[in-house]
Amino acid sequence: QPHTLMQNQAPGLESRLNGSAKSIFLQELFGNSLHFPIANTLLELLLEGGLPYLLRPDLYILLAAGATQAFFLSRWQMTAKPRRLAGNLIAPALYTLVETLLEGGEFFSSPNHWAYWGFSLFFGILQQVRPHLPRRASDVTQVLEEVGRSSILAVMYYFFEVKTNPAQTVTFAAFLQDSSHLYVILIALLLGLNSGLANLNAQRYLVLLRETSELLRRYSEWLFGKTLLGKAVQNPSALQLQRQERTILFMDIRGFTRWSEKRPPEEVVRLLNRYYQIAESALEEQNAIKYKFSGDEVMAIFETIDQAVQAALRLRAQIGSLLGRQRLGAGIGLHNGAVVEGVLGGKQVRIYDVLGDTVNTAKRIESAAGAGELLVSEAIRLRLGTTFLAGPKRQVTVKGKEQPVIIYPLE
Repeated sequence: QPHTLMQNQAPGLESRLNGSAKSIFLQELFGNSLHFPIANTLLELLLEGGLPYLLRPDLYILLAAGATQAFFLSRWQMTAKPRRLAGNLIAPALYTLVETLLEGGEFFSSPNHWAYWGFSLFFGILQQVRPHLPRRASDVTQVLEEVGRSSILAVMYYFFEVKTNPAQTVTFAAFLQDSSHLYVILIALLLGLNSGLANLNAQRYLVLLRETSELLRRYSEWLFGKTLLGKAVQNPSALQLQRQERTILFMDIRGFTRWSEKRPPEEVVRLLNRYYQIAESALEEQNAIKYKFSGDEVMAIFETIDQAVQAALRLRAQIGSLLGRQRLGAGIGLHNGAVVEGVLGGKQVRIYDVLGDTVNTAKRIESAAGAGELLVSEAIRLRLGTTFLAGPKRQVTVKGKEQPVIIYPLE
């Protein structure tokens, strides 16, 4: 069954849910492209006595053609147009081309070579039309494909008998009169049907699992954010409590409570949703480790000062434009320093958060910012150097600190 990769997933999570490029290639190779080459190899190996066939290039050409087909099918499967029909004809086309150059017209005298084209065309058509069919019809094509794969055994067995036992294979009807021949044909078809039905059931369950995992991924991103979720999937220890240097951003709408009291709740929600959307876009662009919304407050955690400042400048411009229509504005504060970062909570409810004086100070700086104002701590101002123009320094009193915190407005 073709895979369609999800978009916009956390790094490391996408390949776990849908398969990496390598795993998709291997699935194409062993689940689709090598079925007929393996059967054909065994047929010619038995007919030609083993060693002579192994010394000829035919086997290696056939396997290389199958691997090439699997490579292109797996790459195309990650695009909007998988091209299943064309892809399934790559191996027989390459095999025919090279073998014709080596053997000439004699290559076409073997019925198994024609069968390769027939089966490839059959599988290609089924895979090409399946995504466009109603569910029941799609299920039928999936079962038919498995029956077709098991039919390769029956067809190759018939070719083998034609070569080694011509007296009983003058016609196909004569071939079927032998009970052992009939048994092989029927068991191949019935096992194919059984495999198709089992695969169909497994595929439905796989689709359900992927839908469920996609919902869980989405909910996890809401809690952790894409960047953090990706890190956690690749390295679970990333969620452990640890000391880090981070830049914290806070933003809050000035006069929002008074404004919202005079508006219907639907209008308030519309403004907040747009506010959140703009904030999310700016924070994602600068790879915020995590951000969260609480009422009209936005908090974000950044790995670097530059990311936080760039996000804050964009927020000031875009949020200012949004809120200005309502005669509102937002204040923004930034501070950099040590925090304790990781998952904390009880056994049933746990959250990822940052704690420490740096967070509290960033919040106090934001509280001192007026509408449309961006304030940064002295720690950030010193790290920025002359990159940004800063206004005259101010001081803000922070609870628990003996000395006032020096802050600067960024122009």
